[in-house]
Amino acid sequence: MRKLFILFISSYFLFSCNNNTNTCQNRPNVNEDIVIEVSQLHHELLTIESEKELYKFIEREPVIASFFLKKDDYPNDSIMSSVLYKRFSNPHIDTLRQEIDRVFGDNAELIQNFKSALAMLKYYYPEANLPKIKLVATGLENGADLFVSDSLIIVGLDFYLGEGAKYRPLGFPNYLLQKYTKEYIVPSVMLLYGISSQYNASDIKDKSMLADMITYGKSYYFAKMMMPCTPDSTIIGYTSEEIEGSEKNATTIWAHFLDNELLYEQDNFLKQKYLGERPKTFEIGDKCPGRIGTWLGWEIVNEFVDKKELTLQELMKKENAQQLFQMAKYRPEK
Repeated sequence: MRKLFILFISSYFLFSCNNNTNTCQNRPNVNEDIVIEVSQLHHELLTIESEKELYKFIEREPVIASFFLKKDDYPNDSIMSSVLYKRFSNPHIDTLRQEIDRVFGDNAELIQNFKSALAMLKYYYPEANLPKIKLVATGLENGADLFVSDSLIIVGLDFYLGEGAKYRPLGFPNYLLQKYTKEYIVPSVMLLYGISSQYNASDIKDKSMLADMITYGKSYYFAKMMMPCTPDSTIIGYTSEEIEGSEKNATTIWAHFLDNELLYEQDNFLKQKYLGERPKTFEIGDKCPGRIGTWLGWEIVNEFVDKKELTLQELMKKENAQQLFQMAKYRPEK
């Protein structure tokens, strides 16, 4: 499948608040009249009428049972059916179903977004097989939010009800919850551990921060190509203020990476400070968003593509992150 030139200004590191000016650029004329297979299973689970029906569902849907209903937590399917039936027959499930209907309706918008992105996939990779899509709801009991493979996409709709919903994922901090809205579903499917991973070549021997940054950057670039009308902030999971602040302060961010010799760092703990999920990258400033190294990797990849005028397929085949970086000659504008 994933030291100190600016220290004296870090406490004053400010991210500006501007309008998100992303527009639909360079979108090819793609025929979106493709056929995708979508199974809307969320109502079936939330209105299950007996343990026997639930047992049959578990047998029929092994991936949902394993990843979304946590099959391994139960001694056998019979006990699993008995326990889960109590969950799905609880009165609060009616409210959850109503919330899903309120946010997603008949899922026409979500399905169209999938069609648009997958049509782009077929445009750039004609040989790609279109995965089946299944929409489920699990009652938010520690199940999965997404499952993505080359043949199957499963979305736990109840994770993506958004701010103001009566039910939100349990135990998630606010900086993660901001990405659990319906707008983030398709971009999340396209990213590093989703569809893009099938095409994103990398050198597994290179353990440097830079290699990880480039891998993330290529993933974001891929997702943007699949969804060219989607704002960059939604692709990366930042607020519009965070991404525009990052752009404004790119020279400070870049100076921090160079002065602290981070690009070739291999220590996993240190790498996670710049690549992992955090509310902020406090080492740079208390307004600097988390995962700032992944954003920087995206900037480097964009610079590389602009200079070399590569196709998407050519970019995704590039394994050598060091070579890509050197050829990009990335220097943020002051």
